[in-house]
Amino acid sequence: MSEVGSKVSTLRKWLVAGILVWAPLAITYWVINAVIGFMDKTILLLPPSYRPEAVFGFNIPGVGAVLAIIVVLLTGALVANFLGRKLIAMGESVLERIPLVRSVYSAVKQVIETFVSQDSRSFRKVVMVEYPRKNCWSLAFLAGDPVGEVQDKTAQKVITVFVPTAPNPTSGFVIMVPEDEIIALDMSVEEGFRMVISLGVVTPKSQAAKPVLAVPELEKPRSSG
Repeated sequence: MSEVGSKVSTLRKWLVAGILVWAPLAITYWVINAVIGFMDKTILLLPPSYRPEAVFGFNIPGVGAVLAIIVVLLTGALVANFLGRKLIAMGESVLERIPLVRSVYSAVKQVIETFVSQDSRSFRKVVMVEYPRKNCWSLAFLAGDPVGEVQDKTAQKVITVFVPTAPNPTSGFVIMVPEDEIIALDMSVEEGFRMVISLGVVTPKSQAAKPVLAVPELEKPRSSG
């Protein structure tokens, strides 16, 4: 390799190394700044005379974010008692009378409860399924057991899984897969999302080989034959 080619190769390595250092920092800063900026708008709930620029003569970044956290905590404390739950139920009954709002609110609430609930098993396990065709495996997240008509119409027990798209895991496909055709993985949900977002570049280290595990028990070896 010529001297010029060697220098170009070295510069390229330095450039890649620099990007690997600064890109995550820049993206992290951008995300946190966007979240705090959004929460900071909570300060608009206060009367103008009580806002920092009126009291102190200048704006204090982050006060709105602190106020948003306080509002969330107070709301949580309110709904933790009987009276608070009654008030929330009354508010929800009003929303349920508005056609479009009712549909959006119910869907969003159900999704959030699925992720936040400590008793929920949704998205608590990373699995592999043969999708979109045989011998082509896709990473998926366990979503739960379908009930009602979906399960009644199938000849065997199926499991609902979410197959995310890369690099945006918030979109994807919800598919029902026979229980014995799902392979459970040892990686955590966080590692699974990291693998999807990185387009498969970042993969968790392989662990000791284990038998194919059944879902949802995730403990029984899959029967052979």
